[in-house]
Amino acid sequence: MNDQIKLEDWDWQILKELSEDGRLSFRSLSKTLDKSPVTIKRHIEYLETKGIIKHYGITIDYEKLGLDIIALIELTISKGKMLEVEEDIAKNPNVFGVYDITGEYDALIFARFRAREDLSKLVKDINSYEYVIRTNTHLILNIIKEESTFSDLFKGKLNNSEKT
Repeated sequence: MNDQIKLEDWDWQILKELSEDGRLSFRSLSKTLDKSPVTIKRHIEYLETKGIIKHYGITIDYEKLGLDIIALIELTISKGKMLEVEEDIAKNPNVFGVYDITGEYDALIFARFRAREDLSKLVKDINSYEYVIRTNTHLILNIIKEESTFSDLFKGKLNNSEKT
């Protein structure tokens, strides 16, 4: 499962910049990284081809859209039906994360809602699944850190690769 791809320093720098602003042009990146736009384009196409860059997106303030209830739902699933249950739950439009985990529970679900009633319906639906043994639901009270960029992580990688 570890199909880690060896990247050049430029690739890490491109990922850092694009993680902060996915709309940067080749020309803008070429000025920041002191490389030609053609070189930048070639490296980005390589990162896309290898599946490292999967898509480009935006950061949305969900609270301003009324989706200010965030729930974390832990699941215990029986009889080897974990993937089947997770894939079905992932189809729910309120769900934005489904993860296999270790520990007391088998899966972790993250979902956003406009109203408690919507959360209640999802939890009741999940509990009605034949292979769900139990759920444990947490409401997120405050968001301390929620970022879509890993810019600081890339800085660490850049610093480490410069030492080698």
